Amino acid sequence: MVLDSRPLRYASATLLVAAVCAGVLVVNGRSGQAVSAAPAVPAPSISGRHAATGPEALLSRTLHEVGNRRLDAAATEIDKVIKGYPNFRLAHLIKGDLLLARAQPLTNVGNASGASGDRLEELREEARARLARIQQQRPVGLVPRYVVQMQAEQRHALVVDTARSTLYVFENRNGEARYVTDYYISIGKNGIDKVREGDNKTPLGVYHVTGRLSREKLNSTYGKNAEQYGVGALPISYPNEWDRREGRNGHGIWLHGVPFDTYSRPPRASNGCVALTNEDFTAISRDVQIGLTPVIIANGVDWVAPGANKAMRQELMQQVENWRRDWENRDTEQYLAHYAGNFSTGKTGFAQWAKQKHKVNAGKTWIRLNLDKVTIFLYPGRDDLAVVTFDQNYASSNLVSQMRKRQYWIREGGAWRILHEGSA
Repeated sequence: MVLDSRPLRYASATLLVAAVCAGVLVVNGRSGQAVSAAPAVPAPSISGRHAATGPEALLSRTLHEVGNRRLDAAATEIDKVIKGYPNFRLAHLIKGDLLLARAQPLTNVGNASGASGDRLEELREEARARLARIQQQRPVGLVPRYVVQMQAEQRHALVVDTARSTLYVFENRNGEARYVTDYYISIGKNGIDKVREGDNKTPLGVYHVTGRLSREKLNSTYGKNAEQYGVGALPISYPNEWDRREGRNGHGIWLHGVPFDTYSRPPRASNGCVALTNEDFTAISRDVQIGLTPVIIANGVDWVAPGANKAMRQELMQQVENWRRDWENRDTEQYLAHYAGNFSTGKTGFAQWAKQKHKVNAGKTWIRLNLDKVTIFLYPGRDDLAVVTFDQNYASSNLVSQMRKRQYWIREGGAWRILHEGSA
């Protein structure tokens, strides 16, 4: 990719640490042009409908002009960013550096004296994160390993890559994920892997959107504190069953906007939530389905060819079907063989569960069990843990019931077994 070329790496360094491969950028004070010539840098391409037209595309063009040592042209491009996004603090900082470069060599992003060191470092972090998003784009043709199967009613899936400060949007194409676009995001001040209330960390796992909080609702509930959430918020299902099983606690993990006095926030700035620009939050919230849209948060996305997900989908669907068939056939021992020894419903362990199933099935003369709207997601960071959710329609000689059920399947010794089960 042209993004990995030596000239563009030079351009990135110019904006990030002001260092060129063999020296420091020095410009002519009158013209604003670089003193020494350099090979032309090809303009980088940015994938994704949003990325190609948003501020990162404009920043990319600024970078392109800096790489070609055309600082007047670079200043023109950054002016376009500021005009379109007047509260984009990073753009103002880069504009200041471009002006300062006319008089002195640059040694870092934010060379002006007297500015807050903490605030400047936050903007430097944002600069590094945004430029990394340009340089290290999503592998074309690959999909996240986690999205194994979506049900027909789920229109989109959201995959958050905390390591890349990126939220990816995928649409549902016949149960499979197809890339739509991606957005820059901020996460918790203390990073990832939330464990307890107040640790200011963002959780990793498989969740779904559980509600929608409008700007008006936030104002009426939180008063002045609502300003930090911008235009709105989408709560997600943290802690989920797996989090609680692992002893994780806390609450109030949302996708939300940013304060109106800034366009975006540094990569680590929230109390554990995932924050997007207000513009980007508004875009994703239009298509979010409450109770349906999955939100998968990972520390680095594991990309695979679509065929890998197809094989995983077939394997897990067969395991679920075997479980369904054995229950329907009232083969209790074979049915229980699908459960791990440390299985739990949250309140009931395997021994008590097995005793109950023997008793219940002994009183049945027939069982009919149908599963519908099956979704399968692998847990981030684990190839041996899958979250399976489905509508369960159960009928027997003395009972009829319908419920949405969620199971956590773990791979043990080459076989998948149910580790946790409960209503969804």
